[in-house]
Amino acid sequence: MLSKLKQRKSEGFTIIEVMIVLAIAGLIMLIVFLAVPALQRNSRNTQAKNAAAAILAAVNEFSNNNNGQQPTTVAIAADGTINVTGAAGTAAATGKTQSGYTASLSATMPTTPGTFAVNLNHKCNNNAFATTTSPRSMAVGYAIESSSTVNAPQCAES
Repeated sequence: MLSKLKQRKSEGFTIIEVMIVLAIAGLIMLIVFLAVPALQRNSRNTQAKNAAAAILAAVNEFSNNNNGQQPTTVAIAADGTINVTGAAGTAAATGKTQSGYTASLSATMPTTPGTFAVNLNHKCNNNAFATTTSPRSMAVGYAIESSSTVNAPQCAES
């Protein structure tokens, strides 16, 4: 009788083996689902940082092309084109960024991601605007998404 048991083939998986595989697969899926939102948030924050740099470049281009004059308007069109214009007789400057952003000349730091405030004659100090004596200084304020519900202010300067 013992020899019959030894000769019997064991086919398939036991219920314990199947449960272990399912538990491991569930754990891997949980890790992936927890990591994806953070990766998306980091991607959006990087895009916002790049947009701030593009806005600064367009404003600097305007100032350089117009003998140091400062712009009167900064706007982002629906297609992502950055338009920098000034007083009559000045040459406009353009740049390119992602669509869906808004920009304006403002002394207030934005709190909404995707909104940019260009503050002329200012610099950055602890992610806030600070006055400076340099007439060619400019800062761009924007908000990034954080892991909490509060959007963190950021500042970039030229």
